[in-house]
Amino acid sequence: MDQTHVVAVVGSLRDHSFTRYALRYALDGAEAAGATTELVDLRDFDLPPLNADYDEQGDSVEFASIIDDADAVILGTPVYHGSYSGVLKNALDYCGFDEFSEKTVGLLAVAGGSFPVTALEHLRSVCRSLNAWVLPHQAAVPRASSAFDGEELVDGGLRDRIERLGRDAVMYANIEPEPSTFESDENVGADD
Repeated sequence: MDQTHVVAVVGSLRDHSFTRYALRYALDGAEAAGATTELVDLRDFDLPPLNADYDEQGDSVEFASIIDDADAVILGTPVYHGSYSGVLKNALDYCGFDEFSEKTVGLLAVAGGSFPVTALEHLRSVCRSLNAWVLPHQAAVPRASSAFDGEELVDGGLRDRIERLGRDAVMYANIEPEPSTFESDENVGADD
């Protein structure tokens, strides 16, 4: 049996991104569970705003291929206006059922303020509409500027929760969800 491969997508373009720092802990958890890992930094991809009239734009084929080849994906986002980032939304728009159907997905949100529950709910809805299997365990970093000292999390309990997200992504990477989600049945065009 091949080694499980977990990809974490950084939904932030900031140089000093707390989302990026937190996702590294999730990948540490995945590696501890025996997986190979890859941090997918959206700063490294040319993904112009999606124009559905074109099949391929910029690095969209490369990005979608990375998601497709992963056994599990962890999506990390900063919270903007109560939801997930536009850059992550745009990247996900380049994917569809081919990349996400029956794939295990973990969710992580980082907020400057209090608990970022709405961003996690919005990402969960998007993933379910693509028939992904979203882990019940999710991780959040509220008040991010005080949660980190440089790139290091200062709260051991929070670090454990994020590392568990990575371990769970490995543990459930090969789950076979059935039947398809109601949301995915209603998602016309996701396979375009």
